Order: sequence, then C-alpha cells, then structure tokens
Amino acid sequence: MDFRENAIDLLQRYRRDRRILLDFILSGSLIKKVVMPPGAVTLDDVDLDQVSVDFVLNCAKKGLMLELSEAIRDYHDHTGLPQMSDTGSVGEFYLVTDPETSGSPPKRAPPPIPVSTPLPVSVSTPPPVYASSPIVSSGSRSESFDSTQEKELTVDDIEDFEDDGDAEEVQNYRSRRTLNDASDLAVRLPSFSTGITDDDLRETAYEILLACAGSTGGLIVPSKEKKKEKKSRLMRKLGRSSKSGSVVSQSQNAPGLVGLLETMRVQMEISETSDIRTRQGLLNALVGKVGKRMDTLLIPLELLCCISRTEFSDKKAFIRWQKRQLKLLEEGLVNHPAVGFGESGRKSNELRILLAKIEESEFLPSSNGEIQRTDCLRSLREIAIPLAERPARGDLTGEICHWADGYHLNVRLYEKLLLSVFDMLDEGKLTEEVEEILELLKSTWRVLGITETIHYTCYAWVLFRQYVITSEQGILLHAIEQLKRIPLMEQRGQQERLQLKNLCSKVEGEKDMSFLQSFLTPIQRWADKQLGDYHLNFNEGSATMEKIVAVAMITRRLLLEEPETTLQSMPISDRDQIELYISSSIKNAFARILQVVDRLDTSHGHPLALLAEELKKLLKKDSVTFMPVLSKRHPQAAIVSATLVHKLYGNRLKPFMDGAEHLTEDVISVFPAAESLEQFIMALISSVCEEENAEIFCKKLNQYQIETKSGTLVLRWLNSQLARILGWVERAIQQEVNPKLNILLLP
Repeated sequence: MDFRENAIDLLQRYRRDRRILLDFILSGSLIKKVVMPPGAVTLDDVDLDQVSVDFVLNCAKKGLMLELSEAIRDYHDHTGLPQMSDTGSVGEFYLVTDPETSGSPPKRAPPPIPVSTPLPVSVSTPPPVYASSPIVSSGSRSESFDSTQEKELTVDDIEDFEDDGDAEEVQNYRSRRTLNDASDLAVRLPSFSTGITDDDLRETAYEILLACAGSTGGLIVPSKEKKKEKKSRLMRKLGRSSKSGSVVSQSQNAPGLVGLLETMRVQMEISETSDIRTRQGLLNALVGKVGKRMDTLLIPLELLCCISRTEFSDKKAFIRWQKRQLKLLEEGLVNHPAVGFGESGRKSNELRILLAKIEESEFLPSSNGEIQRTDCLRSLREIAIPLAERPARGDLTGEICHWADGYHLNVRLYEKLLLSVFDMLDEGKLTEEVEEILELLKSTWRVLGITETIHYTCYAWVLFRQYVITSEQGILLHAIEQLKRIPLMEQRGQQERLQLKNLCSKVEGEKDMSFLQSFLTPIQRWADKQLGDYHLNFNEGSATMEKIVAVAMITRRLLLEEPETTLQSMPISDRDQIELYISSSIKNAFARILQVVDRLDTSHGHPLALLAEELKKLLKKDSVTFMPVLSKRHPQAAIVSATLVHKLYGNRLKPFMDGAEHLTEDVISVFPAAESLEQFIMALISSVCEEENAEIFCKKLNQYQIETKSGTLVLRWLNSQLARILGWVERAIQQEVNPKLNILLLP
C-alpha cells in the first residue's frame, strides 16, 4: 500500500515539475514564436500534460518556431515508447518540487522495442551538474544539451533575452500566500514633502549600502561584456531551485562580501545595470580624494557629479534617476536634517533654488542645459558639503557626513535595507543569509545614525509587520526576540539616551511622539485590538494568542518609560491590562451571541434560556483555551471572566424576573437555565481559588435569586390552583344541597 502511495505521489510531483518546465519555456523568450493549436487563444487553453517536452526543447535549441499542435501530436505518437534519457548511467533522479533523493530508478526492464522500428542509441557525455537541482527530462526523445549530433544552444541564439523580465519571472515564482492588510501598523512619521516613493527609498538604500561596503574595500565593478551578462541571466533563470525557494545565480556563489552584495542586490530587486552604474560612480567619486572614506561622501551629490546621462538607456530614465537624487538631497539636508541649521538657514533656501535649476536644465537646449547643470552642481557642492558636515553627537568635522540621519529619512531607508532579510519568493520566510545580511547592515549605522536601540526597534517592527501580512508563526517568534532585545532606558548609554530624547515625530493632527512611540505604538494598538476580542481573533487556539500577549506586554513595558503625556490612559499594571482584554472580549462575544439568539425562532426556546446555554459553552471554552494563557499574567483571570458573564446575563434576566407574575411556560424554561448558569459560574470560581476565597467572590456576585423568585411563583400558582379546587368543591356542595339548582343547570 505504501509503495502504491509513493508511486502516486512521485507521479503527481513529476507532472507538476513537467508543467513548471513547460510553462517557464513557453512564457519566456527561449522560443522564437509559439503558434497556438486550433481553438486555443492563450497557454491557459492548452493542456500542458499533452505537450512533448522534447519537441519544445528541440525547437528552443534550433531556434525554430514552435507549433503546439505538432508538439501535442509528437507526445501522442511516442506515448507507447519506453522512457529514455541519454544522460548516461544514473543511479538516482531528482524532482524540482523536492530536491531530496526520491529513490532509485525502476529495476524492471523496459518493454521490448519492435524490430521493424529500431531506435538508434546515441552515446554522449553526461551534462555538467550545476548548483541547482538537475531536471531529468522523461520525454520519449530526450536530447542532451551537450549532444554532438545537434547544434548546441548558445547565448547568441537568444537575441531577445533581456534582463527586464527578471521582475516578472520573480513574480511568477512567488508563493501563492494570502497576504493580509497591515495598514494599521504604519509608523507614525510625517510624509515626505518631495513625494519620495518606496522605490526611491529602496534604490537609495542600496546605494548607501554599496558606499558603506566600499569603505572596507569590498566594491568591485562586474564586467560589462554583453555575452557574459546574457549568459549569467540565462543560467540564473534556468538554475532555479525549489529547495531554497530563491533565485540562484552564478555570482551569488561568490564567497565573502562580493557574494553577499550580489545577494542583497537580488533581494532588493536592483537591476544589474543600475548596480554597475552606481558602483562605478562611487569609485569615480573617490578619485583625487586621498584618505577619504566612501561612507563619508555626500552620496547623492557625488553620484550626480560622476554619472552622466550617456550611461542611461534613454533620457527619461536619467531624468527619473536625477530627480530621485535631488529629492534625497532636499529631504536629507533641508526638510529632515539631523543637525539644526543655526546661522546656515539662508543656505537652505539657496540649496532649494539650485536643486530646482538642476532639474530645469534637462529641459533646456543640450549645450545651455549642460552648462547650467555643471555650474549648479559646482555651487551645490559648495553649499551642501558644509551643511552635511555639521558636527553632531560629538563628531569631528569631516568625520561623518550628516545627510541621511535625520530620523524620518534614515529610519525609512534602514527599513528598506531590513526588508531584504525576507525570502523574495516566500514572504513568510527569512532568507538563509539573514545573519550575514544583518551583520553587513551594521556598516550603514555610521551613515544613517543608527544605534542599537534604533536597530532592534526598527527590526522588530519590520518583522512584526511581516507577520501580520503573512500570518507566519516563525516570523512572529523572531519579532518577539527582537522586542526583548530593545534596551530599557536604564540599560542605554548616556549618549544614546540623549540622542533618542531629541528624536521627535510631528504628524499633523496627532500629538508629538518619541522614536519608540512612533514604532511601538502601532504594534501595541494592533495587539490590543486583537486581544480586545480574543474570542473572535484566536478562535482556532491559544498558541498564537500567547505570543501576541507577550508582544503586548513587552511593548507596554517599553512605552511606560516614555513621556507620560501620551500614556495617561495606559493601565499601570499588567493585571489591569489583562482585565481590560477580558472585559472587552467578553462583551464582544456576549453581543455576538445575543444577536444570534435574537434571530432564532421562538420554537427553539425562550431567548434567555438559549442565551444561558450559549454562555455556559463560552465559559467552558474560556477555561480550556484562553484562561491558561491569561492566568500566567493574572492568576484570577478566570474569576474576572466568569464574574463579568454573570453580570451581563443578570442585566438581561432582571427585567424578565421583575415581570414574571405567574408560573408560565417561559418562566419554566428560563429559570432552570439561569440557575444552571449561575451554579456553573460559582463552581468555576471555586475551582480556580481556595475555598475561603471562593466564598468571598461568590458573595460579591449579585445573585439572581432564582430560588426565592421561583418559590414565590410556585406558591402563587399553588394558591391559585387551591382556589380553583375550593371553587369546584363549593359548587359541588351547593348542587347537592339544592336539587332545584341541578335541574336549572341541566341543558
């Protein structure tokens, strides 16, 4: 039975791999032209299971036009023939969907080949094994890419294979994970007046990373030879590995800093052309600057001076690139500077004028525009360098360049760098090089003004936001770990405390926030919102709830150390916070149950009786699922929950009890249910505390007095029944005493 299941599983995986291979070849640029079969408009209309892989590969190698109808016919013509492979003798085979060894090939002999149609056996050397998992083609006419009988596929045969499709290819291989909305976790920072986009920040962050890597001598400009570029891109696309779930390229296998920077380039989705252009520009910027570190350069200004429009494919691309650099200069030096202007306030206006003139020069005639741009860049350097080298935090002039560490800009740039730790093909996973990436990012702290507290806070926020988007538990655990690493105020150095004290976010319509409040308040509010209705949000179990409680308590502890002006409404103790969660969630759950009960038909029973039964179920689930988590931080959490349920039901029951004058069917239905709920609540309270304390808590309950009220109604019913019986008796006596009355009463 197990063998049969394994065979079916292997067959299913083989079919998936086959579809992936065909879809990749047909949707890319490897085929010169694809002709659809009759009745098909797109590839979605074609059954790829009936397309011959060997026929498609042969067309790709020879640069022929692919007619899918012929490929389908070829598949059916050779269905009855044995599966062959000319890759030589092999003892194992691999699948793309699971690179682990899948076992040995079948031991049985293939079916005999008819003598009338012998197939020649081609002998060829096995193909080289690449780093990615090899894909063994199982078509009936498999042909090796190294076969001497056919012309080898070269890079020159693929004329239209360009790097522009990389982003689209990556999108096609991304996981089909359902992503959640994380807008509630937006950091409370002012928007950029220049309109800088996320893409602008991402590209600038990579430029800063290159400059910081260059300060250690790790910046190398790759070769620009066209064939090597095309071959590298081809090998990268053909060398995808599902085991790691990431894009593999030859350059990524390079050791040390060079390979890590290539990994960062791929993770941050920076094109090779842009990467080479930036590297060359940074190296040119150091020419003639003896003893100058690359990370002390005013990077946007140096790139503007060292990169010309001739290095771009078109003028629009250059204008977009230049506009981004100008925006960054304005945001870093003028709008959000790390150091106040003081007497340099007039220079900020001059700088804005120069930035506008540089942008304007691109729309002037070429000769005049180039002259104006050159003059403005020279003047810009004279103004910008002194502004950027203003000393701060005890720095010596020229020791560091303050252009991107103005809090609002620097943390946005650092956020883009931190986002590179996630696997680009699966948003819920961390890349394998996460530790190396984080170590590399430390080199940017000097430029961006990042401290240990700022790093852990930003990283925790990035991780938690990613958890909210993907619901991946592993990411949540990493976020909690980073939150725990954020130093408390007493653990920070004096210089860092002073720096954090000066970091203030002013958002229009909101109170001023400190750095920690800007990043941690959204996390705390999100956690409070989830825990404020834990019956709904954690209905599947308590494992995730326990982690979210930890997040809420850690952020709360950190925020309590911040200025009290924004924390006046925050509870003092953890127990008070837990009670707020219980109160909010119980009320929300009670309201939902009430809505359901009110919509039910009266034939199911009286609403109050049904409500009592549902509340009993709610408390049972509470005691098993949620209270073990909350009791770790509030030992009497179960008592708080049970007491509140008792009170809420009592408020609904009281009008009914006050209006109950007789022992009706509704009373007979509601009173036992209410009594049962109350007894269950009292038993629950007794089970979580000692007997003496249980009596105290039970006495504090405003008990329903069902027994007293029931006794009154029963006695009233008995009296009414007794009165009726007495009436019957008196009537019978009168009939016997006065026979004439009997005659009158006869019909």
